[in-house]
Amino acid sequence: MLWYFNEMLKFFFLNNIYIIIEKIINFINSIFFIILAVGLTFALLLSPPDYLQGDTVRIMYVHVPSAWLAIGCYAFIAMLSIFNFIFNIKNFFLINKSLAPIGLLLTCLAIITGSLWGQPTWGTWWVWDARLTSMFFLMLFYIIYILSFKIIKKESLATKVSSYIAIIGSINLPIIKYSVEWWSTLHQPASIKISGSSTIHSSMLTPLMLMLLVLLLYCALIFLMKYKTEIIRIKRKNINRL
Repeated sequence: MLWYFNEMLKFFFLNNIYIIIEKIINFINSIFFIILAVGLTFALLLSPPDYLQGDTVRIMYVHVPSAWLAIGCYAFIAMLSIFNFIFNIKNFFLINKSLAPIGLLLTCLAIITGSLWGQPTWGTWWVWDARLTSMFFLMLFYIIYILSFKIIKKESLATKVSSYIAIIGSINLPIIKYSVEWWSTLHQPASIKISGSSTIHSSMLTPLMLMLLVLLLYCALIFLMKYKTEIIRIKRKNINRL
């Protein structure tokens, strides 16, 4: 039993994590461009135009997955920040530090594609309604979170401050989710529902899910490369494990 416990602990050594990350990166690289080609084929060629919006609706295949993943990334960062307060595991901070720039990129992508989609649909690039404003605040929280560990040099203090920022910013997540239900907004209600019937046709749902997988793999690849860089930085400081 003790031998098994020791073997489990070895899994979390930096050298073991580094090897596992290398294998995952190689695997994602081997399948990414194939899935990207399939996803783009469905999104740009095989999916039908919308009966009202025409081909403009194809922006959805980037806008919606990027918004989902941006919110998911922040929720994950906030959750690990809470766990870090409870268990004080340094690895959680490294994961969050590697994930935050990706979340910011996805939020900016969601806002930009939303503006490109909104202009021909609503007749304006931007309105300060509840959904767009709450996404704008999500971007601000990402920026403040990243700046906290860029500006604060003492790592223990940076971990604490950034964790507070992540937890406070998580209050914005349900506002983003339910903004179209709580207030009157230009943004349409959710077309895909976990509970209840979805209003999106399968001919559009398939490319949407494929592009979600494409963005998910891309984010995983960038995250692992960033996380690997953090491991290299720690190893140079002669820290053998987290």
